[in-house]
Amino acid sequence: MARERIVIGLNGSDDAELLIRRAARILERSDGGELVAVHVRTAEDAPGESPQALEAQRRLVVELGGSYHTLSAPDPASALLDYARKSDATHIVVGQSRRRPLAGQLSGLLSGGSVETRVVRGAGDIDVQVVPRSAPVHAPRRRRPTLGGARAGAGFALAAALPLLLQLLLAAFDHSVATAVLIQLAGAVAVALVGGLWPAVVGALWSSLLVNYFSTPPLGDLAVSDPQDFLSLGIFVGVSVAVAGVVDRSARRSKEAARAQAEAATLGDLALGASRSEDTLEGLLAEALDVFGATGAGVFSSHTVKAEGAGPASELSRDGGPDADGRVWRLVAGAGDIAGWEPGVAGIAGSTAEPVDADTRLVLFGRQVPASESRLLGAFAVHVKAQLERRQLAVSRREVLRLAEGNTMRTAILRAVSHDLRTPLAGIKLAAGGLLQRTVTYTAAEERELLETIDECTDRLDQLVGNLLDMSRITADSVMPTLGPVRWSDVVSPALRGLPEGTVRVELPANMPVVEADPVLLERVIANIVENAVKYAPGSGITITGASDGMGADTLDGYPSGELRIIDHGAGVPAQKVLDMFRPFQRLHDLPQSTGVGLGLAVADGFIKAMGGTLTAQETPGGGLTMVITLALSTGEAGARHAAGQPRQDAT
Repeated sequence: MARERIVIGLNGSDDAELLIRRAARILERSDGGELVAVHVRTAEDAPGESPQALEAQRRLVVELGGSYHTLSAPDPASALLDYARKSDATHIVVGQSRRRPLAGQLSGLLSGGSVETRVVRGAGDIDVQVVPRSAPVHAPRRRRPTLGGARAGAGFALAAALPLLLQLLLAAFDHSVATAVLIQLAGAVAVALVGGLWPAVVGALWSSLLVNYFSTPPLGDLAVSDPQDFLSLGIFVGVSVAVAGVVDRSARRSKEAARAQAEAATLGDLALGASRSEDTLEGLLAEALDVFGATGAGVFSSHTVKAEGAGPASELSRDGGPDADGRVWRLVAGAGDIAGWEPGVAGIAGSTAEPVDADTRLVLFGRQVPASESRLLGAFAVHVKAQLERRQLAVSRREVLRLAEGNTMRTAILRAVSHDLRTPLAGIKLAAGGLLQRTVTYTAAEERELLETIDECTDRLDQLVGNLLDMSRITADSVMPTLGPVRWSDVVSPALRGLPEGTVRVELPANMPVVEADPVLLERVIANIVENAVKYAPGSGITITGASDGMGADTLDGYPSGELRIIDHGAGVPAQKVLDMFRPFQRLHDLPQSTGVGLGLAVADGFIKAMGGTLTAQETPGGGLTMVITLALSTGEAGARHAAGQPRQDAT
């Protein structure tokens, strides 16, 4: 059997969800198929459409596995039938038309009946299902665009004064009734151009009375002796009203067109920004301030609290407490002046609240947005929702990346445990097993050698486990250094403990400035770097030195800093390998016979960054590698500076 293809005819009404779900149920009863929603937009219905409702319809169709399309056509029935035939539809689902006013009913009769009637008549072999409305919903009456209160007031004033002035002009010369009617008709047109229909109607009636009294025999009396004059007055009033209606309609359409053009330009900017991923939530709100002339704009989200024990006191004080509906509102993003917001966003005086979704509102402060701009405001709300979803996707992406990094780290740790940690464990096991052999007699020197092996392997195992734990802390962003004034000499000596004498030459100037650091972490950093130098540049001569006055080091974010240099004269590291050197589980040339799991420099780099400093690698003149530790100078007070990523203060 051919797959079903169901076309849903939508017109932006409230019944769209009912039609979509009915079509989905029809599709479920078949052996699979395709769901296609077609929104047919007409010029009459477009101004009353809600962008939020259309977006909700699109999302529902996509969630059900269908596709959503929009057509613009003067005849929705013909457009829907043409689309259904071109797409080889097997079913068409349409809704029952609403009861229209008398003019709309007459238009429907002239065009061949209602939309669903014409769809059924022209569907041919395509099955058509007409879904009745679930309940009689009375759509709000669409307000006609107004010309403005100022123009209407000026029109009424002109309607009162202009006919009198024209009548005074007529009194200056002999004239016929036809001349008076034509001159007053010109005045009615002028009134219509200024104030619209109703001022023109009032002016026409007022002009007819003046013409009747001053220009129609008998003069000075409202009576009309000649039937032709009575007919002239009647035609004058009718023509004046008709001309006024045409002029008024033209003026309103002109104003509608200007508003639609500005609205289309704004929507185009929004769409272009969204396609280029340039829009941000704050940028949208700033644009809304310019478009709607508001003083402030904000996006607020809410959650419902219980009547008793409405939540932590800190939350209530931060968000202002629940409103009348028991909701606590929280500011998500804002632009402009939003200092006066209060709970119960929809009820803030002098503001307009537009729903973004069930728990989110777009609020404009300082101006009530008129109904004529509600569609544009709805479009902004749709873009705000898209930005909120983009933020959520960005958060989810970061979380996924963090989890992926964690999985990579766990995999690497498992590999290290399965291979590198077994080496010292094997040494301990072998030495301890030898000592436990009762059938073998060892000399004192041999026993000491076995015990030294156990001690050395234990220290090595402790160092490996420590690096693994430290790397896990760095990956989880849980390193919290205790910063304070630290002298380089106070941490260098403990870091070199355990190394054979003469392995490292320390040449620290006596007057090196104090830096801001965590002494425990800094000691681990120096120990790991020195251990790495001893491992890969044995016997090359390792030197530790630094700047004496704090001026030899580069600045950190524009602030003075001090540096420590650990210099070796080994083989060095190729330039393309420098960045890899600081990654976890990396070893020089990946030599399998080397000890360790390749975490020493990664841990050192993570600790330095946590303290707000930098760790860089430079080529040693003459060959070798120089590791440079740079930390901010201390102000002399514990914790006076912040950790990495936070603003620093000038050193004193």
